[in-house]
Amino acid sequence: MRAVIQRVETGEVQVAGETVGRIDAGLLVLLGVAREDTPQDADYLAAKIAHLRIFEDQNGKMNRSLLDCGGAMLVVSQFTLLGDCRKGRRPSFVNAAPPDKGENLYRHFVTAIRRLEIPVETGRFGADMAVTLVNDGPVTLVLDSP
Repeated sequence: MRAVIQRVETGEVQVAGETVGRIDAGLLVLLGVAREDTPQDADYLAAKIAHLRIFEDQNGKMNRSLLDCGGAMLVVSQFTLLGDCRKGRRPSFVNAAPPDKGENLYRHFVTAIRRLEIPVETGRFGADMAVTLVNDGPVTLVLDSP
């Protein structure tokens, strides 16, 4: 699994002009599922992201996690994160999970975040989505499961 994590002041995802997910302060997570990923990968990334100390404390140091801040998470599926652009000019997506597996592990990830009692909003798996956000920092990180 690969996640692009952005600390945001606000985030929103729309499908066909309809808002399907919206958060205020927290994290926007773009999540890509690889062919070989397992539920353990989803659990690992969920815990890692929830506990990342990337929010500022009273001294202006990145020393607080999403759990510490009480922020929310907006999770958007994005298979293109698994695109391999090393050869030619067209990305190859052979490493991305097939849609059924991708959706199952995406949902598993969201459930793992909810178990941590973090408010979660989502996009719509497989849909053409419009994502808007206001970066905070900006702070953007890329994480891969082991």
